[in-house]
Amino acid sequence: MTQLHPHIGTLNEKSLHAALKEWYARPGDRLEVSIDGYVIDIVRGDLLIEIQTRSFGAMKRKLEKLTRHHRVRLVYPIAREKWIVKQDSKGNEAGSRRKSPKRGSVEQIFDELVSIPKLLAEESLSLEILLIQEEEVRRFGGGRRKWWRRKWRTHERLLLQVLESRRFNTPADLAQLLPASLPDPFSTADLAEALGIPRAVAQRMAYCLREMGTIAAVDKRGNAILYSQS
Repeated sequence: MTQLHPHIGTLNEKSLHAALKEWYARPGDRLEVSIDGYVIDIVRGDLLIEIQTRSFGAMKRKLEKLTRHHRVRLVYPIAREKWIVKQDSKGNEAGSRRKSPKRGSVEQIFDELVSIPKLLAEESLSLEILLIQEEEVRRFGGGRRKWWRRKWRTHERLLLQVLESRRFNTPADLAQLLPASLPDPFSTADLAEALGIPRAVAQRMAYCLREMGTIAAVDKRGNAILYSQS
C-alpha cells in the first residue's frame, strides 16, 4: 500500500490525472514531452507512459501512431474504494461525505479495452492498472431555464491512495484473469458467475480476449456462444 504526498489530492485542474502523474513519476523522468506531434505524460528512457482516466477510444489514434515506433505503457486507474462528496453549484458542501457501496475490480478494464482490443496484441504496448481509493466530488448543475438538466454531476475526482498496481504486457497476461474453475468450453454466464461480475462485463471481457486471440468461439448453447482458451 502506497501513501501519497499530503498535497496530492488537492490539485485543481484534472486532479486525478495530475495526482497519478506525480505519483507515477520517478527521478530522471521527463514530463509533458512532445513526441511525434503528441504531448506525452511521462518519458522514461525509451518508454512513453500515458496516464488515461477516461475513455480509451479517445486516444486510439494516438496509441496506434505511437506504438509504431515507440514502447508505450498505458496506465489506467480503477477505484476499488470511492467516497462521494456533494457540493452545491458554488462549491459549498451540500451533504455528508459517504462511502460508495460499489467496489471496483480489475475486470472493469474491459469496459475500456473494447475500444482497442487488438492494440494490446502489439509488443510495443503494455497496460498497467492502478487500483485506487478516490474521492468523487459531485455538484448540482443546471439553471432555472433548464430545470430538466438539473442533477448531480461529477465535478472532480481526487486521488486518496494507490492500493495496488497490476501490469499486463501481453494478451496472455490478461487471459490469466480467467478463473481456473471455468468449464471448457464456457459461456459469458459461466464467466460472470465464476468472477462475481455483471454479465455485461463478462461479455466485454470475452469479446476483448477473442479479438486478442487468447480465446476462441467454438460452439453454441442455445443463443449463448461457447468459448475455449486457445
